[in-house]
Amino acid sequence: MPRFFVRKEQIENGFVTILGDDAHHISRSLRMAAGEHITVCDMQKVEYECTLEQFLPDRVLARVDSERKSDTEPPFTACLYQALPKGDKLDSVIQKSVECGVFSITTFNSERCIAKEKGDEENKLRRRNKISLEAAKQSGRGVIPEVNATVSFSEMLTRAAEADIKLFCYEGDGTESLKTVLAREKARFTQEKGANLPTVSVVIGSEGGFSIREVEKAKEAGLIPVGLGKRILRTETASGFVLGCLCYELEL
Repeated sequence: MPRFFVRKEQIENGFVTILGDDAHHISRSLRMAAGEHITVCDMQKVEYECTLEQFLPDRVLARVDSERKSDTEPPFTACLYQALPKGDKLDSVIQKSVECGVFSITTFNSERCIAKEKGDEENKLRRRNKISLEAAKQSGRGVIPEVNATVSFSEMLTRAAEADIKLFCYEGDGTESLKTVLAREKARFTQEKGANLPTVSVVIGSEGGFSIREVEKAKEAGLIPVGLGKRILRTETASGFVLGCLCYELEL
Protein backbone atom coordinates (compact mmCIF):
# COMPACT_ATOMS: atom_id res chain seq x y z
CA MET A 1 0.00 0.00 0.00
CA PRO A 2 1.43 3.45 -0.90
CA ARG A 3 2.86 5.28 2.12
CA PHE A 4 2.95 9.06 2.66
CA PHE A 5 4.16 11.40 5.39
CA VAL A 6 2.25 14.50 6.51
CA ARG A 7 2.46 17.00 9.33
CA LYS A 8 0.16 16.40 12.29
CA GLU A 9 -1.86 19.52 11.51
CA GLN A 10 -2.82 18.06 8.11
CA ILE A 11 -4.97 15.50 9.92
CA GLU A 12 -8.19 17.05 11.17
CA ASN A 13 -11.78 15.97 11.78
CA GLY A 14 -11.18 12.48 10.45
CA PHE A 15 -9.60 13.61 7.17
CA VAL A 16 -6.06 13.94 5.87
CA THR A 17 -5.08 16.72 3.46
CA ILE A 18 -2.20 15.68 1.20
CA LEU A 19 -0.38 18.51 -0.56
CA GLY A 20 2.41 19.25 -3.00
CA ASP A 21 4.47 16.53 -4.66
CA ASP A 22 2.66 13.76 -2.78
CA ALA A 23 -0.73 14.90 -4.05
CA HIS A 24 0.66 15.05 -7.58
CA HIS A 25 2.21 11.60 -7.17
CA ILE A 26 -1.09 10.08 -6.03
CA SER A 27 -3.20 11.59 -8.80
CA ARG A 28 -0.78 11.78 -11.74
CA SER A 29 1.99 9.21 -11.26
CA LEU A 30 0.11 6.47 -9.44
CA ARG A 31 -3.19 7.36 -11.14
CA MET A 32 -5.11 6.42 -8.02
CA ALA A 33 -8.87 6.93 -7.76
CA ALA A 34 -11.44 7.61 -5.06
CA GLY A 35 -12.03 4.52 -2.97
CA GLU A 36 -8.43 3.30 -3.10
CA HIS A 37 -6.39 3.00 0.08
CA ILE A 38 -3.14 4.55 1.34
CA THR A 39 -1.14 4.62 4.56
CA VAL A 40 -0.33 8.02 6.07
CA CYS A 41 2.24 8.69 8.81
CA ASP A 42 2.18 11.85 10.93
CA MET A 43 5.96 11.78 11.59
CA GLN A 44 5.20 11.17 15.28
CA LYS A 45 5.13 7.36 15.05
CA VAL A 46 1.38 7.14 14.35
CA GLU A 47 0.04 5.52 11.16
CA TYR A 48 -3.38 6.04 9.58
CA GLU A 49 -5.10 3.72 7.15
CA CYS A 50 -7.03 5.98 4.78
CA THR A 51 -9.43 5.89 1.85
CA LEU A 52 -9.00 8.44 -0.94
CA GLU A 53 -12.10 10.62 -1.36
CA GLN A 54 -11.48 13.87 -3.23
CA PHE A 55 -8.98 14.97 -5.87
CA LEU A 56 -8.66 18.77 -6.04
CA PRO A 57 -6.26 20.83 -8.22
CA ASP A 58 -3.75 21.41 -5.39
CA ARG A 59 -4.53 18.65 -2.91
CA VAL A 60 -5.96 15.22 -2.24
CA LEU A 61 -8.35 14.46 0.63
CA ALA A 62 -8.45 11.07 2.31
CA ARG A 63 -10.77 9.73 5.02
CA VAL A 64 -9.13 8.19 8.10
CA ASP A 65 -10.42 4.65 8.57
CA SER A 66 -8.18 3.62 11.47
CA GLU A 67 -5.05 4.62 13.32
CA ARG A 68 -2.37 2.82 15.27
CA LYS A 69 1.05 3.40 16.74
CA SER A 70 3.76 2.50 14.26
CA ASP A 71 5.36 -0.86 15.03
CA THR A 72 8.28 -0.39 12.64
CA GLU A 73 10.37 1.93 14.83
CA PRO A 74 13.19 0.39 16.90
CA PRO A 75 13.00 0.57 20.72
CA PHE A 76 16.03 2.88 20.82
CA THR A 77 17.05 6.20 19.28
CA ALA A 78 20.18 5.84 17.17
CA CYS A 79 21.94 8.99 15.97
CA LEU A 80 24.57 8.38 13.31
CA TYR A 81 27.60 10.67 13.07
CA GLN A 82 29.28 10.02 9.73
CA ALA A 83 32.60 11.57 8.70
CA LEU A 84 32.20 12.95 5.19
CA PRO A 85 32.99 10.22 2.64
CA LYS A 86 34.08 10.97 -0.90
CA GLY A 87 31.94 10.70 -4.03
CA ASP A 88 28.36 9.53 -3.72
CA LYS A 89 29.00 7.15 -0.82
CA LEU A 90 26.96 9.32 1.53
CA ASP A 91 23.83 8.63 -0.54
CA SER A 92 24.20 4.93 0.20
CA VAL A 93 24.95 5.58 3.88
CA ILE A 94 21.76 7.62 4.26
CA GLN A 95 19.58 5.13 2.42
CA LYS A 96 20.81 2.02 4.23
CA SER A 97 20.94 3.69 7.64
CA VAL A 98 17.31 4.75 7.33
CA GLU A 99 16.35 1.21 6.35
CA CYS A 100 18.22 -0.07 9.43
CA GLY A 101 16.33 2.22 11.83
CA VAL A 102 18.52 5.30 12.33
CA PHE A 103 16.80 8.35 13.86
CA SER A 104 19.10 11.10 12.56
CA ILE A 105 22.29 11.48 10.53
CA THR A 106 24.88 14.19 11.05
CA THR A 107 27.97 14.50 8.87
CA PHE A 108 31.20 15.92 10.26
CA ASN A 109 34.71 16.86 9.20
CA SER A 110 37.71 14.98 10.56
CA GLU A 111 41.46 15.19 9.99
CA ARG A 112 41.54 12.41 7.42
CA CYS A 113 38.43 13.31 5.45
CA ILE A 114 39.18 13.36 1.74
CA ALA A 115 35.88 15.04 0.90
CA LYS A 116 35.07 18.56 2.05
CA GLU A 117 31.77 20.39 2.01
CA LYS A 118 31.96 23.21 -0.51
CA GLY A 119 29.35 25.17 -2.38
CA ASP A 120 25.57 25.03 -2.37
CA GLU A 121 25.27 23.26 0.99
CA GLU A 122 21.57 24.13 1.22
CA ASN A 123 20.75 22.16 -1.94
CA LYS A 124 22.96 19.28 -0.83
CA LEU A 125 21.11 19.08 2.47
CA ARG A 126 17.74 19.20 0.71
CA ARG A 127 18.80 16.37 -1.59
CA ARG A 128 20.08 14.26 1.30
CA ASN A 129 16.84 14.65 3.20
CA LYS A 130 14.92 13.62 0.09
CA ILE A 131 16.96 10.40 0.00
CA SER A 132 16.01 9.85 3.64
CA LEU A 133 12.33 10.46 2.86
CA GLU A 134 12.28 7.96 -0.01
CA ALA A 135 14.09 5.34 2.08
CA ALA A 136 11.63 5.89 4.94
CA LYS A 137 8.70 5.34 2.59
CA GLN A 138 10.24 2.23 1.06
CA SER A 139 11.12 0.62 4.39
CA GLY A 140 7.84 1.42 6.14
CA ARG A 141 9.26 3.79 8.75
CA GLY A 142 7.04 5.71 11.15
CA VAL A 143 9.27 8.80 11.07
CA ILE A 144 11.51 10.52 8.54
CA PRO A 145 15.09 10.52 9.87
CA GLU A 146 16.60 13.98 9.59
CA VAL A 147 19.91 14.59 7.84
CA ASN A 148 21.63 17.51 9.55
CA ALA A 149 24.17 20.02 8.28
CA THR A 150 27.86 19.14 8.51
CA VAL A 151 29.57 20.04 11.79
CA SER A 152 33.14 20.12 13.10
CA PHE A 153 34.78 17.17 14.86
CA SER A 154 34.56 18.92 18.24
CA GLU A 155 30.88 19.77 17.76
CA MET A 156 30.20 16.17 16.78
CA LEU A 157 31.81 14.96 20.01
CA THR A 158 29.68 17.35 22.06
CA ARG A 159 26.47 16.04 20.47
CA ALA A 160 27.48 12.38 20.50
CA ALA A 161 28.42 12.54 24.20
CA GLU A 162 24.80 13.34 25.13
CA ALA A 163 23.62 9.78 24.35
CA ASP A 164 23.17 6.96 26.85
CA ILE A 165 25.39 4.63 24.79
CA LYS A 166 28.28 6.30 22.95
CA LEU A 167 29.98 4.17 20.28
CA PHE A 168 33.15 5.44 18.61
CA CYS A 169 33.94 2.93 15.88
CA TYR A 170 37.69 2.51 15.43
CA GLU A 171 39.86 -0.08 13.70
CA GLY A 172 43.00 0.57 15.75
CA ASP A 173 44.30 -0.76 19.06
CA GLY A 174 42.74 -0.20 22.46
CA THR A 175 39.13 -0.99 21.56
CA GLU A 176 36.51 -3.26 23.05
CA SER A 177 34.40 -5.49 20.84
CA LEU A 178 31.01 -4.13 19.85
CA LYS A 179 29.40 -7.30 21.24
CA THR A 180 30.96 -6.79 24.67
CA VAL A 181 30.11 -3.10 24.84
CA LEU A 182 26.48 -3.56 23.78
CA ALA A 183 25.89 -6.37 26.29
CA ARG A 184 27.42 -4.33 29.13
CA GLU A 185 25.69 -1.07 28.24
CA LYS A 186 22.34 -2.77 27.78
CA ALA A 187 22.57 -4.30 31.27
CA ARG A 188 23.71 -1.00 32.79
CA PHE A 189 21.01 1.02 31.10
CA THR A 190 18.25 -1.43 32.03
CA GLN A 191 19.32 -1.40 35.65
CA GLU A 192 19.58 2.39 35.87
CA LYS A 193 16.61 3.49 33.78
CA GLY A 194 14.29 0.51 33.49
CA ALA A 195 11.85 0.70 30.62
CA ASN A 196 13.01 4.05 29.20
CA LEU A 197 14.39 3.77 25.68
CA PRO A 198 18.14 4.30 25.28
CA THR A 199 19.71 6.86 23.00
CA VAL A 200 22.73 5.64 21.06
CA SER A 201 25.45 7.60 19.27
CA VAL A 202 27.26 5.81 16.44
CA VAL A 203 30.40 7.58 15.20
CA ILE A 204 31.92 6.38 11.91
CA GLY A 205 35.15 7.65 10.36
CA SER A 206 35.94 8.48 6.75
CA GLU A 207 38.01 6.38 4.34
CA GLY A 208 41.18 7.31 6.23
CA GLY A 209 39.79 6.50 9.66
CA PHE A 210 40.64 8.57 12.74
CA SER A 211 43.93 9.96 13.93
CA ILE A 212 45.33 9.01 17.36
CA ARG A 213 44.65 12.55 18.54
CA GLU A 214 40.98 12.27 17.54
CA VAL A 215 40.65 8.94 19.34
CA GLU A 216 42.04 10.50 22.52
CA LYS A 217 39.62 13.43 22.24
CA ALA A 218 36.73 10.99 21.80
CA LYS A 219 37.73 9.07 24.94
CA GLU A 220 38.03 12.33 26.87
CA ALA A 221 34.47 13.19 25.80
CA GLY A 222 33.21 9.88 27.20
CA LEU A 223 32.84 7.94 23.94
CA ILE A 224 33.72 4.24 23.90
CA PRO A 225 36.17 3.07 21.21
CA VAL A 226 34.69 -0.12 19.77
CA GLY A 227 35.98 -2.59 17.23
CA LEU A 228 33.74 -4.08 14.55
CA GLY A 229 35.39 -7.48 14.22
CA LYS A 230 38.45 -8.90 12.49
CA ARG A 231 37.71 -7.40 9.09
CA ILE A 232 38.06 -3.71 8.26
CA LEU A 233 34.81 -2.34 6.87
CA ARG A 234 34.46 0.42 4.31
CA THR A 235 33.05 3.67 5.64
CA GLU A 236 29.83 3.17 3.65
CA THR A 237 29.42 -0.34 5.14
CA ALA A 238 30.15 0.34 8.81
CA SER A 239 27.01 2.26 9.75
CA GLY A 240 24.64 -0.40 8.45
CA PHE A 241 26.68 -3.08 10.23
CA VAL A 242 26.53 -1.30 13.59
CA LEU A 243 22.84 -0.46 13.26
CA GLY A 244 22.13 -4.09 12.40
CA CYS A 245 23.97 -5.19 15.55
CA LEU A 246 21.96 -2.67 17.60
CA CYS A 247 18.71 -4.08 16.22
CA TYR A 248 19.79 -7.62 17.05
CA GLU A 249 20.83 -6.76 20.60
CA LEU A 250 18.11 -4.24 21.54
CA GLU A 251 15.12 -5.06 19.32
CA LEU A 252 14.94 -8.59 17.91
